[in-house]
Amino acid sequence: MPVQFRDYYETLGVPKTASEDEIRSAFRKLARKYHPDVAKDKKAAEEKFKEINEAYEVLSDPEKRKKYDQLGADWNRPGGFQPPPQWQDQQPGGGFYQWGGDGGRGVEFEFGGTGFSDFFEAFFGGGRGRSAFGGFGGRTATAERGADVEADIMVTLEEALHGSTRTVSLRRAGSDKVEQYQVKIPRGVREGQRIRLRGQGEAGAGGGKSGDLFLRVRLARHPDFSVEGSDLIHEVRIQPWQAVIGAELLVP
Repeated sequence: MPVQFRDYYETLGVPKTASEDEIRSAFRKLARKYHPDVAKDKKAAEEKFKEINEAYEVLSDPEKRKKYDQLGADWNRPGGFQPPPQWQDQQPGGGFYQWGGDGGRGVEFEFGGTGFSDFFEAFFGGGRGRSAFGGFGGRTATAERGADVEADIMVTLEEALHGSTRTVSLRRAGSDKVEQYQVKIPRGVREGQRIRLRGQGEAGAGGGKSGDLFLRVRLARHPDFSVEGSDLIHEVRIQPWQAVIGAELLVP
């Protein structure tokens, strides 16, 4: 399927010549404005917040930005980027798709995906896996446990610090049936850790048990803080005299 080009500079409202500081400043301003915890229209804010994070993910990384600048809007022209051949026959994302309607507290994620756009995946990868919900035909002589399935879930810094319980609505590929899950996000969860939902993976064969669903945590970028291990990092600009004699600073 065609991959829609996304102008990350336009998303952040900065020119292509913007410096790292200008990009960071634009991101922080937009992230505060569209953060799901403060926006009135939470569903629209979540989508915008995801786009802002995706744009900053690329433009704040010198290597990714260089790659993006080299191809840009010409990614789908001769000599530019060509989507992988398997995109002709497969639906990106695997077993689950985005589903809204849970009061703005839902989250977009896909089996084997990252919650980012197909354009981001095409440029920079993301380890999209295959879910293979169809299975194989015929009967099995013995009970076989269903396969485990993995998805990514975007978690805000506030949720990671304080913990949260979120209702997530999903539908499986090729089905209109909506399935809802109560997902408890533990306090202190970190990037890359997995939340296990027992028995929510692929169905077993021959009476075997279902596999498990694992939600891999991805921390959304915060406008004011970054995470390094167990530490929260906040950058501030100070005057030379403040470095010499000390000063009190207000931290957001």
